[in-house]
Amino acid sequence: MLQATDQALAARIAFLQRPESYPEPTTQVHIIETHMSLVFLTDGYAYKLKKPVRYPPLDFTTLDRREFYCREELRLNRALARPVYLDVVALAADHEGHLSLNGPGDAVDWLVRMRRLPADRMLDRLIASAQADPRDMARIAARLVAFYRLCAPVIMEPAAYRERLRQEIASNEDQLRMRSAYLSREQIRCICSAQHAFLQDRQALFDERVAGGHIVEGHGDLRPEHVCVQREIWIIDRLEFDRGLRIVDTADETAFLALECERFGAPALGTAFLKACAGLSGDFPPASLIHFYQSLKACIRANIAIRHLDEAQFRDAAEWPRRAQAYLDLAEQHTHAMVRKRSA
Repeated sequence: MLQATDQALAARIAFLQRPESYPEPTTQVHIIETHMSLVFLTDGYAYKLKKPVRYPPLDFTTLDRREFYCREELRLNRALARPVYLDVVALAADHEGHLSLNGPGDAVDWLVRMRRLPADRMLDRLIASAQADPRDMARIAARLVAFYRLCAPVIMEPAAYRERLRQEIASNEDQLRMRSAYLSREQIRCICSAQHAFLQDRQALFDERVAGGHIVEGHGDLRPEHVCVQREIWIIDRLEFDRGLRIVDTADETAFLALECERFGAPALGTAFLKACAGLSGDFPPASLIHFYQSLKACIRANIAIRHLDEAQFRDAAEWPRRAQAYLDLAEQHTHAMVRKRSA
């Protein structure tokens, strides 16, 4: 649980932990904590409270910023999960300091209210229980392709897109090499050198992606735990705090979901998903480009994983170095595949 030194924040968390705090009846409240948020799960709803934290590039340290990003989260996520994202709720305090949801007094914080989705229907759980199949992946592909068709291409100079990718590679290398106590500097160097070489040698390929209108304002964090497979497909947690991180090649974003399926032990599902995306969209990016994007995304996720060690509550957890290494191994595998496909 969050180590709250601020008494006001601690009081808000304590209030939101109590079932009687909610307007709808609920028997219990479960809590999920991430780097950025605390999610309070009632019997039928999820209330997301943004932590007052600053991690480049996000800043939730003021009340105004937290309200703004709550409303942005609501707006953005209605594109892929409108029935799930309901409203933004004020956590109010009256003149005596008593807290309530949408009650009297001034807002002291804000929460996004969502319908609670069944955990056993999230794609990561379905993969873990061997219940996901290629038909599910085709339905997810159809949902995403329809979404991308509604996204206007982002207008940018091809050189600017390539420079952005170059900076991502360089930043990953710099950050990951600082963790030499846990990760191999030589492995990191080899992976990032191959990524730089591919970006340099295949400039025309990246320029074609920009010219072809494939760079859009997408989801930004397309992972299996954000995909709910029911009669309808709902895709949640579209990244709200930085538009730049939502600006992606559609092939990059779909390659990431396939990579995550592979990480969960289901590479065939990832392959089926990419095949369905290509068939439905008519976009057939070369395999070497898919592997480049997967290698780069795996490095980004390795960096995110190892940064958990900067936080006191995760500092001694062996999970994060293990996860970072698993991502680096995936990056290495896709780098080798990228080189093979490029030379084939």
